[in-house]
Amino acid sequence: MTAPLIESPPVVMAPREDGFEVVWGVSRLCRGWLEWEAEGERGVVTADAFGMVPQDDRVLRVRVAGWPAGTSRRVRAVTESVLDPRERHESAWKTVRTLAAASDTAHLAVWNDTHQQDDTLRALDAVTPEVDVLVWNGDLCNDWIDPAWFTTTILSPAGLDVSADRPLAIVVGNHDVRGTWAYQLEDFVASPEGRPFTAFRVGPVACVVLHTGEDKPDAHPSFEGRVAFEPLRAEQADWLREVTAQPEFRDAPYRVVFCHIPLRWIEEVEQDYDNGGYDWFSRMSRDAWNDALVAWGAQIVVSGHTHGTAWLPPTAEFPYGQLVGGGPDADAASEEAATWIDANATSDELVFTMRTLDGAIVHEVRLDPLPHS
Repeated sequence: MTAPLIESPPVVMAPREDGFEVVWGVSRLCRGWLEWEAEGERGVVTADAFGMVPQDDRVLRVRVAGWPAGTSRRVRAVTESVLDPRERHESAWKTVRTLAAASDTAHLAVWNDTHQQDDTLRALDAVTPEVDVLVWNGDLCNDWIDPAWFTTTILSPAGLDVSADRPLAIVVGNHDVRGTWAYQLEDFVASPEGRPFTAFRVGPVACVVLHTGEDKPDAHPSFEGRVAFEPLRAEQADWLREVTAQPEFRDAPYRVVFCHIPLRWIEEVEQDYDNGGYDWFSRMSRDAWNDALVAWGAQIVVSGHTHGTAWLPPTAEFPYGQLVGGGPDADAASEEAATWIDANATSDELVFTMRTLDGAIVHEVRLDPLPHS
């Protein structure tokens, strides 16, 4: 029996002012494209960077560019099998809105440490409203020990369409780079520049996404020589200084950083990596990025990783606060410790409200707008 052609809904990722990327899973060699419509106009997006119609036997990706900022259009993915048995599939229409830096408001949500826990994912999906961007802040999985999990974990988690009315910005966590097949992650996760770090502006909020890498040094024997996060941190340090000097980020009223492993923690002690120790906060990342973050005027770093919630206010040494979301037990089917963050910005304030899945408020952080640099 032939498997269904389509293995996930079209997932909207990497939102930008001029477009986004749509990613969806397939079961065999297919070609695919997007169709769009708005106010009586119609169009198609059909080509990849090399001039081919996007084709693959596991995942299709179509990048949309050149659309006006703050514009809503309906899109659908069209898929056709390349080999027999021939089949065509048209997805349901989905409304997508490009980002608008000129807007006076912004609405974001944050998930973290879902670890393939279907109960947690269903609960988060049920309570999270329509937002400009949903930041999935790392550790979507445990370890990539089966390549089929990329589709079921990222593109159709718990059978859901998590990007409906909330395009995804995926932050890479330390568990997301573990396992035999972890090197294939980039095939399923889109980012605006094709790198695991990025920056985007949503209304008055400038957002920087950073990749904190693993929770132990690259040379740790558990990684078997397969990781190189120390040079990636250095690359991000250089990039961070450049991107935050751009006017839309330099002059933003609110300046927010998303990264999976916190840059600060309650008790900062040295870890014994040779005897099971690992980083509760990423000192290596902070050492690389702190000066650039302070120079930019970063107000808050939003992280996960610890599976316990925390709010560390700014200090004289670290003038940005650290907000850490909770997560379910990664080894048990329990969502009780999971949280989500609702972030609402106006011209008057940016409010981060962290809630448990039953709606109880765990932390509420209010930020005043910054003057132009």
